[in-house]
Amino acid sequence: MPNLTRAATIILGKELRTEFRTRELLSTTIVFVLMVVVLFSFTFDPSASESRRFGPGLLWIAFLFAGSLMLHPSFMREQANDTLAGLRLAPIEPFAILTGKILANFLFLLLAELLLLPVFAVLYDVRLTPVQGRLLPVMLVLILGTLGLTTVGTVFSAVASQARMRELLLPLLLLPVLTPVLIASAEATSGLLADPPELPRTWLAFLVAFDVVFLTATWLFGEYLLEE
Repeated sequence: MPNLTRAATIILGKELRTEFRTRELLSTTIVFVLMVVVLFSFTFDPSASESRRFGPGLLWIAFLFAGSLMLHPSFMREQANDTLAGLRLAPIEPFAILTGKILANFLFLLLAELLLLPVFAVLYDVRLTPVQGRLLPVMLVLILGTLGLTTVGTVFSAVASQARMRELLLPLLLLPVLTPVLIASAEATSGLLADPPELPRTWLAFLVAFDVVFLTATWLFGEYLLEE
């Protein structure tokens, strides 16, 4: 376990240094998501009640678009100089490589979501303040939903990077598997935006179970996921 943690931390550090040196992925994703949310807002022009009903679904669709854009290069950048082959030859567990990638993608996407959340609150006339008891539960749902999205997305990014037509394959793999976690996240967010706010424990338990199942599957099949 210490070796796994150390190796995953090294991979995470590499990913963070690479991204913050160029800022290409984060800046592109943030601009793209902002455009999607603003476009939805001006297209639908929702009232306050409609925002509470439809806003969470639109928000998580925007997160899905952001995740698809951000997760695609996750393993593609390792193909240029056969970096992935070098990582697989290192004396570390394959799960450590995947864990480092998952954590990096999780932090990048969560950062984009945190920057997007105030814009969403303003455009859709939704109040997210600690006083109303909504902010912390919304953050919990964001963390659980984003972890599920990035876990599945990183795994499928590793699989798609070895295949032909990889640009088309990743969205086709992601959408069917991520539909349950997107529904659960949108429903949980919708409950928190209701008046009065309520955290649906069923959907929250579903998100926790989804994350545990896919993280466990990644640990069990990590070696096969990185095979060429």
